[in-house]
Amino acid sequence: MATLILLRHARSAANGSGILAGRSAGVGLDGTGEGQAAGLVERLAGVPLREVVVSPLQRCRETVAGLVAERGLSPVVEPDLAEVDYGEWTGRKISELTQEPLWRVVQQHPSAAVFPAGEGLAQVQARAVAAVRAWDRRLGAEEVWLACTHGDVIKAVLADALGMHLDAFQRIVVDPCSVSVVRYTETRPFVVKVNDTGGDVSALLPPKESAASDAVVGGSTGGSAG
Repeated sequence: MATLILLRHARSAANGSGILAGRSAGVGLDGTGEGQAAGLVERLAGVPLREVVVSPLQRCRETVAGLVAERGLSPVVEPDLAEVDYGEWTGRKISELTQEPLWRVVQQHPSAAVFPAGEGLAQVQARAVAAVRAWDRRLGAEEVWLACTHGDVIKAVLADALGMHLDAFQRIVVDPCSVSVVRYTETRPFVVKVNDTGGDVSALLPPKESAASDAVVGGSTGGSAG
């Protein structure tokens, strides 16, 4: 099956101001985020991308704009990779939200968290994982594709790939413009990397000879990607 690079959008103006942007319109990258996005061309230079799929929101489209222009690709919008619908929490300060009773549920029992007039985190995981697996089946073996989406969405997909209950997904860290790599096989996903914010990621991709569904017994040999 295909290899997925999960890219969180670069830092947005809302990230810098401590606002829960959610699905608010007009939230673009700040100066730091623009620099992070510009660096993606070099970071991913050794990675052959078959497809770039993006959340509908502006900050994701801006994050991949330079990358797709350099590759001659047209990003495909995937609605099911959109940000969480935070409902009445949208646009509020994080410092205020920490005082809400629901905040502790989000932190300690996220599978039960449903945002007022919004969606539940379990619903987010279901739609995002279904979308990722559908794209993976569509693209087929030996392909590498990138999905640019949002922090909680990526954490939910990674929790599924790791076989973790959603209630543990807050243990996963996904920074702005970080990449996480998942290779799906017939029997299980392999999580190759989480929250990488460094340079070239071509060595993170599994070699073709490791395309089988079986895990290596005794650990990896440490070989680099072919």
